Amino acid sequence: MDQRIEKLASLMVSYSLELKRGDWVKIIGHPAAMPLVKAFYRKAVEAGSHPVYQAAVDDLHEILLKYGSDEQLQYIPETTKLEAEKLDAMLGIIGQDNTKSLTNVDPARQALAQSAQKDVLSRILERSAKGELKWVGTMFPTHSAAQDAEMSLTEYEDFVYGAGHLDDEDPVVFWKELSSRQAKICRFLDSVKKVRVKAKETDLVLKTAGRKWINCDGRMNFPDGEVFTSPLETSVEGKILFSFPACIGGREVENVRLEFREGKVVKADALKGSSFLEQMIAMDEGAAFVGEFAIGTNEQIKKFTKNILFDEKIGGTVHLALGASIPETGGVNKSALHWDMVCDLREGGELYADGELIYKGGKFIKIF
Repeated sequence: MDQRIEKLASLMVSYSLELKRGDWVKIIGHPAAMPLVKAFYRKAVEAGSHPVYQAAVDDLHEILLKYGSDEQLQYIPETTKLEAEKLDAMLGIIGQDNTKSLTNVDPARQALAQSAQKDVLSRILERSAKGELKWVGTMFPTHSAAQDAEMSLTEYEDFVYGAGHLDDEDPVVFWKELSSRQAKICRFLDSVKKVRVKAKETDLVLKTAGRKWINCDGRMNFPDGEVFTSPLETSVEGKILFSFPACIGGREVENVRLEFREGKVVKADALKGSSFLEQMIAMDEGAAFVGEFAIGTNEQIKKFTKNILFDEKIGGTVHLALGASIPETGGVNKSALHWDMVCDLREGGELYADGELIYKGGKFIKIF
């Protein structure tokens, strides 16, 4: 086995989730990710916790979305509700045989099924904000993801593990140093009342007064590298062009342009996938509002790979998420949607904090 898989499993147990004796931890992942599932499961057992595994199989979800009744699409098992209330930790592993398995599913049916998850997602986020539930998402490299990134599997493995500094003798050293640097950025941004983003076809203003900026240092995503907050729900004004395709649910929506007024999307279009974009935004009342604004800080990630776990962390970018806020920030927007879309600032883009230029061309001008 690639020793980086063992190292990643150890990090998930001891650093990201900090599993302890008696913790009930759920692992969700495609069978293609079984080497990482097994490595994590073994280390979780050694930590004295109680791991359970749920297989995420593409074909089964496709069957439900294509052939299920509306009632079946919206059904939430009682076991799912129980887990949202009682789990101590969750590990989600990205990695499947076919990343495009849902491309031809009716977007309205996808939106209906996802909208039914709203209460469960809200409860998970609430418990996470209170420290009652720890969760982390990570990646197991597969051929399908490598193809999306236009790499060989070996190249993609090096990219994935390199982004997490798993080639370092002790990756935790790097993540703790990053955490310290980002804490300074968060402390500054916590005092800021208004942020402005300027880039190609982009001039967007959002207010963040009273909201908390979160330091993402490998605890909830791995690899990580971003700072984020939730803007005041009715404060977002202006327009934004997203530099890369917005990928979610096996779909790619290209050249997304959004226009906001009083926090809400009032105009949305795309070169490809506009119908899907409209269905997602209309999913529920909160889906048309911004739940997150973030700055990507991972300098190891330079290339767009059609995988949001990495793309939202690209150093020199910002991203917005339509839909659910993360409660730790003080945000209160609720939705079954949380859709991250990335805007590249490396070619002359700018960030202003209360009118002061603090970031240009993908770099902070202000020193932290």
